Amino acid sequence: MDSDNRSPKDGKPPQPGNGGGDPNFNWRSLILISFVVVIFGYLLFNHNVINGNAEELPYDKFVAALDNGQIFKDTTHPLTLLTEDGSSTQTINGFFSKGLPVKPDTLTAFRTTVALNYDTQLLPALKAKGLIPNPIKNNNLFLSSLLGMLPILFLMLIVYFLFRQQIRMAGKGALNFGKSKARMMARDKNKITFKDVAGVEEAKDEVQELVEFLKDPKKFQKLGGRIPKGVLMIGSPGTGKTLLARAIAGEADVPFFSISGSDFVEMFVGVGASRVRDMFEQGRKSAPCLIFIDEIDAVGRHRGHGVGGGHDEREQTLNALLVEMDGFDAQEGIIIIAATNRPDVLDPALLRPGRFDRQVTVQLPDVKGREQILKVHAKRVKIAEGVEMDTIARGTPGYSGAELANVINEAALLAARRGLKAITLSELEEARDKVRWGKERRSLALSEKEKENTAYHEAGHALLCEALENTDPVHKVTIIPRGPSLGSTMHLPLEDKHNHRKKELLDRLVVIMGGRVAEEICFGDVTSGAFGDIRQATQIARSMICELGMSENLGMVDYGGQQEPVFMGRDMGRSRDYSEATANEIDREVKKLCDDAYARAKDVIGQQRDKLDLIAKALLEYETLDGQHVRDILAHGRMLNPPKPVLSAATPTPPLPTKDTGKDKGVTLAPDYPAGFTEAPAGA
Repeated sequence: MDSDNRSPKDGKPPQPGNGGGDPNFNWRSLILISFVVVIFGYLLFNHNVINGNAEELPYDKFVAALDNGQIFKDTTHPLTLLTEDGSSTQTINGFFSKGLPVKPDTLTAFRTTVALNYDTQLLPALKAKGLIPNPIKNNNLFLSSLLGMLPILFLMLIVYFLFRQQIRMAGKGALNFGKSKARMMARDKNKITFKDVAGVEEAKDEVQELVEFLKDPKKFQKLGGRIPKGVLMIGSPGTGKTLLARAIAGEADVPFFSISGSDFVEMFVGVGASRVRDMFEQGRKSAPCLIFIDEIDAVGRHRGHGVGGGHDEREQTLNALLVEMDGFDAQEGIIIIAATNRPDVLDPALLRPGRFDRQVTVQLPDVKGREQILKVHAKRVKIAEGVEMDTIARGTPGYSGAELANVINEAALLAARRGLKAITLSELEEARDKVRWGKERRSLALSEKEKENTAYHEAGHALLCEALENTDPVHKVTIIPRGPSLGSTMHLPLEDKHNHRKKELLDRLVVIMGGRVAEEICFGDVTSGAFGDIRQATQIARSMICELGMSENLGMVDYGGQQEPVFMGRDMGRSRDYSEATANEIDREVKKLCDDAYARAKDVIGQQRDKLDLIAKALLEYETLDGQHVRDILAHGRMLNPPKPVLSAATPTPPLPTKDTGKDKGVTLAPDYPAGFTEAPAGA
């Protein structure tokens, strides 16, 4: 019955004298401000009573008014002489008339400053006129001084009370620089469990063992096993490392602290190391517990490999982390889980057993894993009946978990724009192509000449994809601009590939050359549209020679392809591992592979020129062909189930230029090797 009057914190009624139950209300400040206001008002009133609202009358005008008889005095209009201690001057207050004759109803109050110590004739002159001033002595010098300073003091008090809370918080912040920024994740706020993580079953098994150890440590300790101190999760961006850590927090009934590697280092020296120590201190108080450090490479990089050399703040932070993880005072019950996609830059001391006892690699999902990931994300959207996720999973090799989640999201947005009630297979396929190859740019106006050139370019890629034996089948061919390219030939493998044979790579080079060869055969000239093809072919050929040992002359020797990202502190200034003669031989081998591929492409397209023309004309009419359409043209000379034709008026055609401007409109920025092995666009 009295519950409404109780404090929300402790459930007790408010005690008298504590601010009515509101601990944040400061009665002392209110009383102090009220006291200052009263004193200020009293002094101001007293000052006005003493001085009045008198007009300041200069001394010469006062003497003139005295001589003219304009100074007036009676019982209601007295004349006073004010003397202050410590002052060499006096003040005469009274009333005078600005005109003659003097009338009591036209008097004006005045105040003039005189120096009776030097002007000895003034008092006799006043007595001669019958004007004897009443003497008043003001001996409160301190009060007068305080009266002059009171406005400044009052303004300072107001500023203090307005900014008092900010001043206190600033003081606390200065003392809290060394405090850890690790956030403790509450179980009721984290709804993610292992059921929400799919496609990384092996990694789930390894980290699930940690959860079981924390729940029942005797199960492992009775055989002499000890709890791992650290688990390092390694994987490409988007594979689900952070999601897996959040699932651990959702499954474990222990405190879970989450922090980013960049949260340790600040502009002040020693802050990072202090935060590391404070983080472990919090962990010891809550042991057993889990501490998750995301992007640990921000503080865990090689020591001594800085560009400027020497000892820096980041190294102090790393040293503190190494000592806390395994130093003289070994801590039990604290498990460190870290995630990174750059294990090559981490310090070796951080990776040794005893600090990170276990390294969990989170790989890109296979076809079964991609299907599971798609089903997990499909639970949050409306999918039309009859849509099978295995179809999309087979068509998305090399996609990470984040990309698959983006595919579902883009499909939902596309279905909403089209006004559909559920997502169909068409939206999913279009979203898949948009995520990997970019959005279609149908608004880009192309001339008929450029469209025809693009059609033959893509037809060359598509023809070689189907004509050669060791290539992936064509998935889709389009001359609709998508992303940075004016057209694309998309090819997908029938199954996931983890190794690539030499014959497959050689045929891949031939397919890449098909666009430039088709332009040369059909038009007798070439364009800049093969820019991306040339770069991609060069990367594949150089990798075959320098990394994969697929050259008969150079053999199985690693010539430092340096395909991994460069760690500047370690790799800057590194010289080549081979001689100048070997470098020339590598260049000759790379050029030979590219020239042989170009010759093979020219031979195959020259033999099947009629089929090249059929594919190009179909592209000009329909703009986009599926892989089955291309295979029908090659087998039967026509499409058995052609798509809907595109109206020519839908795309405005600008007037043909009279001169080539030289702009690289057809340049394709192809992805770097080895992504081009599977699903990269074949050309512009």
